[in-house]
Amino acid sequence: MRRKILIVDDNAELVKLLRLAFRSAGYSVATAADGIQALKKVKTARPDLIVLDLVLPHVDGFAVCETLRRCARTAPLPVIMLTGLGSQFARLAGLESGGTDFLTKPVSPAELVRKANALLNSPAAAGASAGSA
Repeated sequence: MRRKILIVDDNAELVKLLRLAFRSAGYSVATAADGIQALKKVKTARPDLIVLDLVLPHVDGFAVCETLRRCARTAPLPVIMLTGLGSQFARLAGLESGGTDFLTKPVSPAELVRKANALLNSPAAAGASAGSA
């Protein structure tokens, strides 16, 4: 069964690029353009990993991640925060809100796929996915 990635970003061109990269790497991909859609898609798509922009309409990525971490089913999901906010404060706030990793835009799609592969193939991810099955 293919692993699922949820890409949450309001930049349609970036979403298309990342969708193509993840599909080429063998992943199934769902997308959301804002924080509210993201929280709904997590329930329906049941992703194995989330790529989350921090600056989103309606509900920002920090709040989305904090909400995911408060729910037992979604708390173990790896979340790669991908943002144009390059300050150390943004990085610390992102990780504090529950992000697993933090990347600054622009990012190479290949680098992002490598990060996702590493997170999904780590021993912690194997235990989390076994627990959510």
